[in-house]
Amino acid sequence: MTGQHVIEMRKVTKIFGEFVANDQIDLQVKKGEIHALLGENGAGKSTLMNMLSGLLEPTSGEILVNGELQKIDSPSKASKLGIGMVHQHFMLVDAFTVTENIILGNETVHGGKLDIKKAEKEILELSQRYGLEVKPDALVRDINVGQQQRVEILKTLYRGADILIFDEPTAVLTPAEILELLEIMRNLVKEGKSIILITHKLDEIRAVADRVTVIRRGKSIQTVNVAGRSSKELAEMMVGHSVSFVTEKKAANPGKVVLDIKDLVVNESRGAQAVKSLSLQVHAGEIVGIAGIDGNGQSELVRAITGLQHVESGQIDIKGQNVANDRPRQITEMSVAHIPEDRHRDGLILAMTVAENISLQTYYQPPLSHHGVLNYKAINRHARELMTEFDVRGASELVPAASLSGGNQQKAVIAREIDRNPDLMIVSQPTRGLDVGAIEYIHKRLIRARDEGKAVLVVSYELDEILNVSDRIAVIHDGQIQGIVDPRETSKQALGVMMVGGKG
Repeated sequence: MTGQHVIEMRKVTKIFGEFVANDQIDLQVKKGEIHALLGENGAGKSTLMNMLSGLLEPTSGEILVNGELQKIDSPSKASKLGIGMVHQHFMLVDAFTVTENIILGNETVHGGKLDIKKAEKEILELSQRYGLEVKPDALVRDINVGQQQRVEILKTLYRGADILIFDEPTAVLTPAEILELLEIMRNLVKEGKSIILITHKLDEIRAVADRVTVIRRGKSIQTVNVAGRSSKELAEMMVGHSVSFVTEKKAANPGKVVLDIKDLVVNESRGAQAVKSLSLQVHAGEIVGIAGIDGNGQSELVRAITGLQHVESGQIDIKGQNVANDRPRQITEMSVAHIPEDRHRDGLILAMTVAENISLQTYYQPPLSHHGVLNYKAINRHARELMTEFDVRGASELVPAASLSGGNQQKAVIAREIDRNPDLMIVSQPTRGLDVGAIEYIHKRLIRARDEGKAVLVVSYELDEILNVSDRIAVIHDGQIQGIVDPRETSKQALGVMMVGGKG
């Protein structure tokens, strides 16, 4: 039986203090298959794979690779066994070239010098063989997210990996990049590789996976063949109850204009115009969704509204006051919430505790502080309450935010911002990295905020999400609003046409 499995994990348990992250999990991966790991945020999927890739050691249990019992006590040991992991948050050096990142720690030396030309040739051969087009001499900081992911995959292949672990690989990709990645996975399997895919996206599992193992609250529930399974079935296996993919909502009842953007011009980092004379209004009691292909000015627009990016010209009126180029705190104190696109860069301080992160917007206000002195009892109590309400799963509110799964980090940011009861919510990629149960909950919270009279602006690359929650959809293309449509009277196809500059 064991001989046919490239990976076999038996009764693997991982305990952090009193927190049981993995509880006697069994996993068997066959050679040449794409095996999906499915579970809610904080179910223990990444922890399990971090043990397989040598970043963590099991508290108990056994790991067999190609039928032989192994102690995988370091990433280098995992690499020698042919195991490579493509992490959810890329581990690349921005200032290095693609080649330098791929060979880092595994350099080819000739005559006491790095043989970059030889490495570049090998990388080009690998990239052509697996359909992973890259420019070996490009700086990582100058390539897009999809290309950075290819670099991560090539890093594992360059080290000879036959078993590849993909941790939430499509969380930061555009729809076109996702299709490309799924095709890359198929090519890898054709070449005899085996893949373990961690993802919340049920359609992707159904598109490429052969089998799926469901993990719930640290325990392995069951392993099934994917063929013939619906997304609804997989979702119910994951969360343990029925999940609705469409959020019920009554018709909007818009009130006063809360956000009024007039002829806004914002430059991107290299000086070119990213937002070009853009105008848009968001009323109290409505959700306006912004749909567009990544890189068409959405990020710069959101950062300008929230005070994180300089405005060249135009106005951003919030409740009648122009806040263009005001400081972020001045804007948040006008009862504005911001759920940022990049939770690591703009949403969290990873080394600080979950409690400290949840208090970042209000730590200087009573009851969290008194005359400038922080009240840690109140800070920690408040965090515990929000972690319970928003189902943020972690050992406690006292652990570093870095120790939470990506989805639970996102829920902590959302909890902090919604809890402030803002008049205006600026929400960018709200459900990135969240499981279907959490997505359903967050969508309901956004609609509840709307029903309570809040103005909500949602930016998302997920068209299903935009169509699901929005009352009006503004399509952005090349830094301008291409048109505004009613989600009840449009389709993904029509939005797609507008997103590339056509008429809906």
